[in-house]
Amino acid sequence: MPLTIFVTFIRQQYVHMEKNSRRTFNTMLAKGIGATALAAHLPLSCAMGNNQKKKKLGIALVGLGSYSTYQLAPALQDTRHCYLAGIVTGTAAKEKIWANRYNIPQENIYNYENFDTIADNDAIDVVYVVLPNSMHAEFSVRAAEAGKHVICEKPMAMNVAECDAIIDACNKAGVKLGMGYRLHSEPYTQEVKRFVREKTFGDVLYVSADAAYRSTGNPNQWRLNRKLSGGGALMNMGVYAIQSAIYSTGENPVSVTAQEFSTRPAYFKDTDETITAQFEFASGAVANMMTSHNVRANRLYASCVNGWFELDPASTYIPLAGRTSRGELDFPQESQQKLQMDDFASHVLYGTPKLAPGEMGKRDMIIVEAIYKSIAEGGKKQQMNFEPKYGFGG
Repeated sequence: MPLTIFVTFIRQQYVHMEKNSRRTFNTMLAKGIGATALAAHLPLSCAMGNNQKKKKLGIALVGLGSYSTYQLAPALQDTRHCYLAGIVTGTAAKEKIWANRYNIPQENIYNYENFDTIADNDAIDVVYVVLPNSMHAEFSVRAAEAGKHVICEKPMAMNVAECDAIIDACNKAGVKLGMGYRLHSEPYTQEVKRFVREKTFGDVLYVSADAAYRSTGNPNQWRLNRKLSGGGALMNMGVYAIQSAIYSTGENPVSVTAQEFSTRPAYFKDTDETITAQFEFASGAVANMMTSHNVRANRLYASCVNGWFELDPASTYIPLAGRTSRGELDFPQESQQKLQMDDFASHVLYGTPKLAPGEMGKRDMIIVEAIYKSIAEGGKKQQMNFEPKYGFGG
């Protein structure tokens, strides 16, 4: 068998090594090719065995609110490459509940004060920060300094400067950083990105992206407190609309113009209620986005030279639905959180592509700040110029 073909085979076996014991894998290598020759052709991480000591990575959830409780923790019961290993909470009553429900040992339970001692816990490989926005930077940096890989929920931080602090801390510590952008791992969104990449319907001319829900709950919730959230609908649902406008054109915007509306000022006293924005792209494509905490909307539509595609709903957990000018889209429905966390764990373990890097989170915060600036300046157009590293996520 030619060496190049055999090495390709070995790589494939390595990626799927959870099906085989490491001893079996090493036996395969010994029978097929010498270690020195193999090392010359395999990626460094494979040749040296970096990050390959575990079949599954242990994840600690930091913050046990509704998203951790009803989405992330259940999803971690079905993941292939990672599992729920620990928790970090500021509510003592939750410790026993979670420990009993998920069989979490006491040594893997932390609070916000003793969090830094997680550095000594080899059972935890990844820290997933699921806290109010104002705490993202602090705990992402602390996790990196503890030597743990980091997943940060959206939005990445309160501002671009905090995004830089997170990225710098992870780079300095040599740990991986990913955003909790679940949609990049689910099949409908991946199909949209394929349409754009392969020009299935020709060049994209126009995109409409809406992401909104009506908030009627506690007016004192943290999402309506600017000190904790950094903003309102734009910092929450708006990130989905920004993302979908970008991966539906295959470009980062070159300019944005924005407007803000409020019809319930007594309820939205401290944060934005409804925001609309218009993007321009270098190709000539344009996009309109709307985000709100006061209306229900969840749709992505793109008009192209030779047809159109649409997701409606476009950003709910499940099920999504889609159609094109050529017919309906139909993909199996799985937990997006499961797919997202498995994709990140696979990246850490096997070097597969990172679908939502920290730079993407920073890019979105640059756009958020430009939108707020446009509103503050009466709708003045804001120019943006992104470096190639802020890829559109195709």
